[in-house]
Amino acid sequence: MKKLFFHIAVATVLLATGILCGCDKKSQQYPVTVTVLTYSEYMDPEMLTDFQMKSGYKLQLVEYEAQDEMIVKLQAAMEKQYDVIIASDVMIQQMIHLGLIKPIDMDKIPNKVNIADQFKNPVYDPNNMYTLPYQWGTTGILYRDTTLNPSGVSYNTLFNPMQIKGKFCLLDESRSMLSIAMQAKGINANSFRPEDIDKAVEWINEIKRDPNFAGFEGSVSAKDKILANEYWAAIVFNGEAMAAISEDPTLRYAIPVEGSFMWVDAMTLSSRAQNVEGAYAFMNYILDAQNGAKLATTINYASPNSASLKLIDEKFKNNRVINPTREEIDRMVFLRYPGDAVKLFDDAWKNVKGR
Repeated sequence: MKKLFFHIAVATVLLATGILCGCDKKSQQYPVTVTVLTYSEYMDPEMLTDFQMKSGYKLQLVEYEAQDEMIVKLQAAMEKQYDVIIASDVMIQQMIHLGLIKPIDMDKIPNKVNIADQFKNPVYDPNNMYTLPYQWGTTGILYRDTTLNPSGVSYNTLFNPMQIKGKFCLLDESRSMLSIAMQAKGINANSFRPEDIDKAVEWINEIKRDPNFAGFEGSVSAKDKILANEYWAAIVFNGEAMAAISEDPTLRYAIPVEGSFMWVDAMTLSSRAQNVEGAYAFMNYILDAQNGAKLATTINYASPNSASLKLIDEKFKNNRVINPTREEIDRMVFLRYPGDAVKLFDDAWKNVKGR
């Protein structure tokens, strides 16, 4: 999860000199590229330049807005197009199954020692073979209403005639939005039962009939439209929420009373990586203590880097939008990979988007 809105684009920083990179003259003049596929607005632009200065590799970012789009881009990619893929935890097992990523040589990542214990051996990668954590966060509702206490916000707030203040949108990610719909119906977000997924579809289709429903949006675009006063509420990731609140303090962010989900975005090695050594250099760079602190505080997401946390001030660590409270954590879950049930979610999303 990720900051101004960009269309899916390529961001490339070229550095004329090789100062501080420790590379030879040839590599200074013709730096080898590391291509990273990532969510949009998910890195401090200054870090692109800094990475090249310190590693000698030119960094190219290819951006996407939603998980489904990322999978499509990977499956349609030309041979050896990406080196590193930053993906949400719930997508990892599917990417392994599809052969889109391969094991990481952890001996090439000395800064892995900085990873906090709770992010080691996660359920989506039990043996830490395929992933290294990038950032973690939450999903909730960003809205414009200073009279509405975040502790009492419900998903039904979005279309309650007594509370609605204007247009709203839902999150344009299939598994995420269907799981949210199940939570709104009082169903376990990790249920793979066909009847529960059907209830989620019914909930979303009911919302779509509301005259204030404006459609499905990626988290970044939803945030931008709230700032532009086009929407009064949207389901977004907390980093976008914090960025919006920093621009407009009248905005609020809530973890709904029915619950939500936390997530970890992880760095993975593309099975088609052309520059494997450059990919390892990038991963190690991100897990450096100072770089991890800069990344977190710039893009407003929580860091999985224990060494970075020692460098981050208390105000940031105590910000409940970025770092949820214990009470909020207790009503959130991590989404699990649905295995063979992935087709049920795919078919359900086609139903939702096709109407």
